[in-house]
Amino acid sequence: MGFQGEVLSVGALLDAAFTTPETAPNHSVGVRHTAAQNAAACRALLAAGEALDACWRFGILQTLDDYTSALRRGGPDLAAGVFADEPPRTGASEVDAAFAALAVHLAERDGWQEPAWALDSERRTDGWYPAVPAIFRSEADRESPEAFRSRGILITSRFLARA
Repeated sequence: MGFQGEVLSVGALLDAAFTTPETAPNHSVGVRHTAAQNAAACRALLAAGEALDACWRFGILQTLDDYTSALRRGGPDLAAGVFADEPPRTGASEVDAAFAALAVHLAERDGWQEPAWALDSERRTDGWYPAVPAIFRSEADRESPEAFRSRGILITSRFLARA
């Protein structure tokens, strides 16, 4: 069976986008995925022999995406729930530090109280450049947000920019 819908012009699509009312935040959906769940998945990845960069992508960046989704649906109060439960230790100090850094960075950016677990001085590492190619390391040295830098994680400013 072929497509039976109506094909709209770009202009018609833009008109529809501008005339459709914005939806109100939906707090009833709740938080779907948490940093704690993603950390547990990272622990499993590491146990299976995956590299730290896999945990950066499938743990830290996934948590950022989960947070952003919750933020769009319900605002900062809902999004902060992504970090409400302390993530279990993954077996890699780099990843454990990254979960804490992400929580503190987002709390400072979006105006909510960072969770106590994220302030644990043991959640730090020394000079980790997660998925940062060598040619961008000097840029990461200059641009890494303070919440990451203070925990030994060096990233460029675009590493937290997500679509």
